[in-house]
Amino acid sequence: MKTPLITLLSILAPACSLAQTWTPQNSGTMASLRGISVVNAKVVWASGSGGTWVRTTDGGATWQTGTVEGAQALDFRGVRAIDSDNAYLLSSGTGEQSRVYKTNNGGQSWRLQFTNPDAKGFFDAIAFWDARHGMIAGDPIDGQITVFTTDDGGENWARQRTVASLPQEGTFAASNSCLTIREGGEAWIATGGLSGSRVLHSKDNGRSWTAAITPMRHDGAGAGAFSLAFADSMHGMAVGGDYSKDKEKDGNIAITADGGRTWTAPSPSSPNQSSPNGYRSAVLYVADQNLWLAVGTSGSDFSRDGGNTWTSLGTTAYNALSGAPDGARSDAVWAAGGRGRIAKLSIIPDSSSMAR
Repeated sequence: MKTPLITLLSILAPACSLAQTWTPQNSGTMASLRGISVVNAKVVWASGSGGTWVRTTDGGATWQTGTVEGAQALDFRGVRAIDSDNAYLLSSGTGEQSRVYKTNNGGQSWRLQFTNPDAKGFFDAIAFWDARHGMIAGDPIDGQITVFTTDDGGENWARQRTVASLPQEGTFAASNSCLTIREGGEAWIATGGLSGSRVLHSKDNGRSWTAAITPMRHDGAGAGAFSLAFADSMHGMAVGGDYSKDKEKDGNIAITADGGRTWTAPSPSSPNQSSPNGYRSAVLYVADQNLWLAVGTSGSDFSRDGGNTWTSLGTTAYNALSGAPDGARSDAVWAAGGRGRIAKLSIIPDSSSMAR
């Protein structure tokens, strides 16, 4: 039986046929970009290796590129932008290599706000509900998935208790989207590893958590759920797989229709279209097109039926995805990848359907 998610999204499907494509931009850097954060159709930030950040304030016509002073050895796997001036960078690495920096002047200067206090800790993702309230997710420490929260714009971070971690469980810093949030204080964290793949869920800004098993593959240390996105508070999707086997399609998608309490594999009409075409590191929902997007090292795909069937968007590798904060704008969707790769999603009416 089809899930309510698929039924709902089928009703909402656009009446006309549309084509999707990526339009590459010149970011001005050759860094490997792992984080991207869209503010609106004009303002986009991205981050990556070598302490790199990039920003556009004119919809990609021009890009400003910079390196955070003293952070040239850091890998900024996450960026969260509040507006054109205020943004946070999260670096991933063991111990003190995991840090948070903040700018309030459009990247002219950056201030170190927070350094991982755990010598064996590892930050994986950062998100903000608003300018003051945010969250960091990281690998387990002392038997729990790491969560820090802030209520004052990152000036102070408090560790929160989560749930007991499984043996060899971890979170992934592939795209800054193993953590996703929604208004009202909701947050979800995706995990993986040999003992299983789970999604943790909080309804109170990270102060309490539950966990649910997913059907994602977990046959290796680098396998599991890498990214989460939600169409609303109930209907969500996880993508991942095994990044060392990036063209294998098995176990790389799961969906929920109950806010993350349970996760299932889609129910495709054709086994050949049952999942994205390989490992995927990021997923995004675009409301005004009823469109799910997934990207990874072997290409990108889209689905218009809640993840039941997928169509390739090409084999160009991307690491991360981001859209406007309200999720409704198809003119504000961007992807980032290796060698400074940045591209904007373009939605084009299908000329053949228009003719009909």
